[in-house]
Order: sequence, then structure tokens, then C-alpha cells
Amino acid sequence: MKNLVSDYARLMRLPGLGGLSIAPVFGALSLLGTGINITLQDFTLLFLIGVFSAIYGFVLNDYVDVEVDRRSNELSDRPLVKGTISRRTALLICILCVIGAFITMFVFFYHNRLSFYLGIVCILISAFLGSTYNIYGKKIIGSDFLVALSEAFLVLVGAFLVSPDGILTIFTWFVFILTFTHVLYLNAVDGGIKDADHDVFMNVKNIALSSGVKVTRERQLIIPWSFKTFALGIRFFSTIVVFLPALYGISYQWWNLVLLLLVVFSVLFGTVRLLTLKTFNRKQMRKMISAQAFLRYFYVPIMLIPVITLIPALLLLIFPFLWYLLFIPLIGGKLFQPGI
Repeated sequence: MKNLVSDYARLMRLPGLGGLSIAPVFGALSLLGTGINITLQDFTLLFLIGVFSAIYGFVLNDYVDVEVDRRSNELSDRPLVKGTISRRTALLICILCVIGAFITMFVFFYHNRLSFYLGIVCILISAFLGSTYNIYGKKIIGSDFLVALSEAFLVLVGAFLVSPDGILTIFTWFVFILTFTHVLYLNAVDGGIKDADHDVFMNVKNIALSSGVKVTRERQLIIPWSFKTFALGIRFFSTIVVFLPALYGISYQWWNLVLLLLVVFSVLFGTVRLLTLKTFNRKQMRKMISAQAFLRYFYVPIMLIPVITLIPALLLLIFPFLWYLLFIPLIGGKLFQPGI
């Protein structure tokens, strides 16, 4: 029984959902300060919608890729690969997540107004883009843009569901862009490098391999400058967006800007370290990628401090870590264990 619970938690990526399901909450938070009344219940329900969306995406990905995953020794412990959870059960989980998301939206957020229907449209677009990526992603170069847009549209879902008139703020679009660039980098760059050794044998078509990223027989990692430029371009673009609110009337205190600078430089430092690796070591890369992802998550909560005040921002900062610590024992993992 314990092993089965662990496999379900692993299939649904339960320990990581604290940070991976937060996009709709960020969307709603971007509207604070405009006079809109948003309750703790609203934020909790938006997070639940994010959880349903994230689980749907992860489980569908494993469902579609189960035959490909069976060819990799490192993925042999995935529940669908080893058969402890059936593909039919995985498909049922996906269907239940879709039903759960729409029930939550219609029961708790329904109003006969444009903003609600825009929220419905956005989650449908998100589901379409995410599903297309999961089903066809390994056959389409640049499909990482689809999954990045899918996650970014969840930001709009959260914003529209709490907006009475459907009018979003400039902050909403900054969060939209940052979410898009974060997921794009995570999939195209981190994922492309981390899986370069076996993607090439599985006829995967992605930006990394098409740019010339490869692993030699001697386990040497080759990352061409074209791919490094692409990766750094995403990071520097995100850096610019992080500081743009200061130009649009958002009053940052000096320590707020210093904190943003520290986080940005830490992320850029980690990015350069990954892009300059000479030896392919997946375990080392996973640790580096996990550290970057955690640091990158800090961008939006710190940006939002002038809007939501310090204490809520701090709660947002520690929430994914507390969630992770709470659920990582379910899969028998260790602190900051990557690849879950």
C-alpha cells in the first residue's frame, strides 16, 4: 500500500506542485491594488485549479511517452513504465483533473460576465497547447513554446476569474511573460541539455539537438554557441522584464531592488555554470537545474512586494518549500532531489 501511494505521488509530481501550480494565483495577485476584493478562499481555489492543470499535464505526458520511457534505464522506476499504475488509470486521472478544474471554476467563480468566459477560454487554450505538446512535442522542433504558452495562459485564467470587468493590469502581463520565459527555458534549455544523451537515440526533435547539443562516447558535453546564445537570450530578456514595473509607476524600496538583483545574478550565475559544463553528468545537472528553478521562482513574489506587501510575499516565497518538505517523504526522496 505504501509503495502504491508513493507511485501515485510520483506520477502526479506531488512534491513539486507547490511551485508548479501557482500560476493562477500569481495572475490574481497581479490585480491587487486595483480595488478588487480577493479572498483567501479565492487564492486557495485558484491554486487548486493550478494543481488540476499541472497533474493533467504531467500524467498525460507519462501516458503518451510510456513506450519511449521504457527504452531508458533511468526512467524504469516511473509507475506507468513498471506497471504499478495502468495507462487506463492514468487516463482516468487526466479526465478527473479536467472535470475538477471546470467544476471549481463554475461552482466558485461563475458570474454571467465577460471576464468569467475569458477565463474559460484561457484554460481551454492552455489545455489545448499543453495537450498538443504532450502528444506531439517530441516530433516538433520548438514545441517548447507551446508548453510555455500553456503555463502562461494559466496566469490569465487566475486574473480573469477574479476580475469583475475583464481588465488586466500591466503587472499581469509582466507575470505572463515571466511565466512563459521560465517554462520555455526549463523545457528547451534545461531539458534539452539534461536529456541530450538519450534524446538523440529516440528520434526526438528539439531545439537543443537541432542546435548541435550532443554527448560524445566519452561523456563529453558539447553545447554550441548558438544554443548558449539562445539560452542566455531568454535569461537576459527575463531580467529586463523583472525590472520593468519600476518604469510603470511601481514604487520599489532600495532593499527590494537589491533583493531582486541578488536573485537575478544568482540565476544568471547558475545558467552560465550549466552552459559551460564540459562533462555530461545528469545527477549534477539535475541539482543545478533544481537550484535555478527554485531561485527563478523568487522573481514574481519579490516583484509583487509593493503590491501585496512584505508578509504575503514572504509566505509566497516559502510556500513551495514547505509543500515540498511535506510531500517529498511520500516518494522516498531527499531534500532538493531533482528529477521527481
